[in-house]
Amino acid sequence: MIVLTLLALLPLGTLAVSAQSPDEIVRSPKVRKALEFIRAIEPETIEEQIRTAEIPAPTFKEGKRAEYYKRRFSELGLSKVRIDAAGNVIGERPGSDPSRTLVIAAHLDTVFPEGTDVKVKRNGNLLTGPGIGDDARGLAVMLAVIRALNEAKIETRDNIIFVGDVGEEGLGNLRGVGHLVTEELKGRITNFIALDASGYDLVTREIGSNRYRVTFSGPGGHSFKEFGRTSAIHALGRAIEKISRLTVPADPRTTYNVGKIDGGTTVNSIAQTASMEVDLRSVSAEELSRLDAKFRQAVEAALAEENAARPDGARLSVEVELIGERPVGKQAADAPIIQTIIAMDKALGIPTNPTVSSTDSGMPQRFGIPSVTVGSGGTWKGMHSVGESFDTTDSYRGSQRVLAAIIAVAGPRM
Repeated sequence: MIVLTLLALLPLGTLAVSAQSPDEIVRSPKVRKALEFIRAIEPETIEEQIRTAEIPAPTFKEGKRAEYYKRRFSELGLSKVRIDAAGNVIGERPGSDPSRTLVIAAHLDTVFPEGTDVKVKRNGNLLTGPGIGDDARGLAVMLAVIRALNEAKIETRDNIIFVGDVGEEGLGNLRGVGHLVTEELKGRITNFIALDASGYDLVTREIGSNRYRVTFSGPGGHSFKEFGRTSAIHALGRAIEKISRLTVPADPRTTYNVGKIDGGTTVNSIAQTASMEVDLRSVSAEELSRLDAKFRQAVEAALAEENAARPDGARLSVEVELIGERPVGKQAADAPIIQTIIAMDKALGIPTNPTVSSTDSGMPQRFGIPSVTVGSGGTWKGMHSVGESFDTTDSYRGSQRVLAAIIAVAGPRM
């Protein structure tokens, strides 16, 4: 999950607005009880966060963490607890209106490979460890919300379905939420909230991305005997250099990155193959399309230059493989789900930080489902690094914020 601060909000759907104002919701006895309870159990929530982070869950290998959350969902009294065909953990809390469903999701997977030391270190209010924020925090707060709703005996109009989803990171390509939207919960989701952001972020629009693996291939040969023959690595170098000189707009924010390279066999061999993985991103579908075209032109130009530059008749070829695609989110600034959460933040005295990002919310937005990603308190630093940290100072306010947002969107029955 990557976040970029942006003042502009953005598109979608309909929300059956609660009869109570945000201030009335916050002042109601049951909600006040829930808010006080979730504050009181914040130390337990932090311990749950640490426990979660210490269960390894690389993308595509989330099973151990999924089993843990399946057990916790059952212990907390959710109904129809299950792991679906994609590997998502699902538990339901029925509402009074079977036609309306709010999904609350936090992703199970991390970017860290098997074998990574996931032990969390604690120094006062600072927790340090891979995935301690992204998304152990979201998962732990989700459990705290369920506990608080139960403790205060809060009933809602909407069914609330809690999900620990798979495949949010990297080449997971949002496959867990994609499965929810198109298969497991198809046609049921009225609103969607992901818990996967720092502090008081409110992600209202999703960054789109195209990800490619580019592979140059040729005959190779001995570095001395076949000197002058085309080299896959030389062509790759030409391509990287051309990509590095591409111009992109600062607004709308558009970026590119060559994140991984591979190729060759030995120091004295002309490389037969060489590859790179490339990430293209933008908050604008139009700019992403333009960047995609420039990228492809750079790759083809590099191939042509390397083939033309060598006297040997051997020629290289190139394959450009799409390995990941995330939709650009489209959502109106006045979408009811956005305005409801901003209003609840105001009622709690919380300063909303509107942002754009690349999170699970992008998939529901693609299918026209009102969707946001909500920060759950604390301060994250070093995301996607083994030195990732989470500052717990006043983190309970984030837990309260998530609880209040869920109650407001789901419609409290007072």
